[in-house]
Amino acid sequence: MMHICAIKIDMSSMVPYLSWFLDGALLTIGISFVTVILGCLFGFIATLAKRSRFKIFNWLATAYTQVIRGTPILLQVYLWTLGFPQIGIKIPDLLGARSGLMITVVIALAINSGAYVCEIFRSGLNAVDVGQNEAARSLGLNAHQTMRYVILPQAIKTILPALGNEFIMMIKESSMVSVVGVADVMYQQKIIQGATYRVLEPLIIIGIIYFILTTLLTSLLHLLERRLNKDAKNA
Repeated sequence: MMHICAIKIDMSSMVPYLSWFLDGALLTIGISFVTVILGCLFGFIATLAKRSRFKIFNWLATAYTQVIRGTPILLQVYLWTLGFPQIGIKIPDLLGARSGLMITVVIALAINSGAYVCEIFRSGLNAVDVGQNEAARSLGLNAHQTMRYVILPQAIKTILPALGNEFIMMIKESSMVSVVGVADVMYQQKIIQGATYRVLEPLIIIGIIYFILTTLLTSLLHLLERRLNKDAKNA
């Protein structure tokens, strides 16, 4: 005989912990924002290395993107936070308790993001017509000036929406840091589960938080795309 238990959802039990969810959500946004900024820096450097005349730089950048894109992000987080400290590679807590762990996970996520941003930059730069480069050089601009004043401004229209998508992806992928004890929104729900012995309710709230964040960012991304398309038509 099968016994079907009635499912009772008590969302009111989560009210005392809403500030905890908010703190976790703010930390998640902060980690994701800093990660994408650093990821853009790493990705741009890797893109320049791939376009370099020096084969060693090209090889290093290719190896970086292939290794990072070919391994799980959770493995990379574990390596930075658990593996590397065993061989003496560890960031100390110079800015307060657990600040070293926070910086470490941001670096791990940024290095991961940089590999994907590199491909975004590469495709954006390749989308610019080669004739633009030749025209700029014929006007007397050097390689640096051509990249800064001619190529990059045109590539940005292609790159920005893709970077927005990377930010959205990082909002979700940053949940990986909860497994190593960083108090993001996923980690907070684990604490609340332990305090209330409620499992489903915290997960529902977490799902709502992620849905709201990604929906807002997606809407902003669509507005940006429409604005860029409108400016392109008026140009």
